[in-house]
Amino acid sequence: MDLGLTDRVYVLTGASRGLGYATAECLVADGARVVLSARDADAVAAAAQRLGGPERAIGLTADLADAQTPQRLVAAAREHFGRLDGALVSVGGPPPGSAASVTDEQWRRSFETVFLGTVRMVRTVAENLTGGGAIGLVLSTSARGPVPGLGISNGLRPGLAGMAKDVADEYGPRGVRVVGLLPGRIMTDRNVELFAATGDPERARAEAEAAIPLRRIGAPAEFGRVAAFVLSPAASYLTGVTVPVDGGVLRSL
Repeated sequence: MDLGLTDRVYVLTGASRGLGYATAECLVADGARVVLSARDADAVAAAAQRLGGPERAIGLTADLADAQTPQRLVAAAREHFGRLDGALVSVGGPPPGSAASVTDEQWRRSFETVFLGTVRMVRTVAENLTGGGAIGLVLSTSARGPVPGLGISNGLRPGLAGMAKDVADEYGPRGVRVVGLLPGRIMTDRNVELFAATGDPERARAEAEAAIPLRRIGAPAEFGRVAAFVLSPAASYLTGVTVPVDGGVLRSL
């Protein structure tokens, strides 16, 4: 199936590695061009080079906590590639810990980046998609059910899912689609860190896999393919929903 991605241009945040980078790989493989952003200058430059360099990908150092970041990324897409067709908004996971144990400062810092930074990015991209387009939000299965030990994520992700539904209603008449993506256990650096934090990563992984109907941890590319489809014209009637990519973990219908 042709996803219709040839020469389309997407901005991806938090995309020097993990789920953002995996999505960028899938988009570029199908003919799209991408603007990557991340806080680590060397990492994002290397990621853009691996994707084909300036003909296919450019990298910018940026932090979603900075209010100027969304407009910088939109401008870069238009200046370098001449258009903008959508975005994947991904941010690093907030600090682990129960909701009661994390500090006020951790809540504030996470809110500025994970929540408010995402809202600003969605708003800015949507306002600049004058010919329609798509925005994907990398959330978490915590948007539908709490994940033990991830109190901040459990608090912020459901709010972002609600925000995504709200803006999908608002921007839908202009042909702008907004979809939340709910990754479960995907073998990213984040999950490696969470397994390691238990003190027995092999046992933690085995226990996690036992709770997944497919009985395995997902690969980043498996998420990337779903995200690339959601952003593509092939998904033109999909908006205002959350899509789990979790191997069947979520039990809600």
